[in-house]
Amino acid sequence: MEHWSIEDYNNYNNKSAGKSKYRSYKTSIDGHTFDSQKEAEYYCELKNRLKANDIRGFCIQPTFILAAGLKYKADFIVFNNDGTQEIIDVKGYKTKEYNAKKKVFEDKFDLEIKEI
Repeated sequence: MEHWSIEDYNNYNNKSAGKSKYRSYKTSIDGHTFDSQKEAEYYCELKNRLKANDIRGFCIQPTFILAAGLKYKADFIVFNNDGTQEIIDVKGYKTKEYNAKKKVFEDKFDLEIKEI
């Protein structure tokens, strides 16, 4: 007979309940599916800022080619009224893969990724 610790049992139950690895849940708004509630909330914030003419516009999940076979998909690009833009990544947890892609992106495009 196998004996589980309380932590093992809780981890098993969490996986069985369909929870994601990083405790985020896909959320859909306006026909767009976001990887987390936090990302969906930021989308709503951007919609409000656009309506208030605080920004010129925004783009959802733009993809950048970093190298042959290597892509980075940001969560948003925000186009500011002054002509500048911001690359936005809504983060709850930074993976090693994200950190590596962030460095390559920032070096290649000479742009900073703003983490929310």
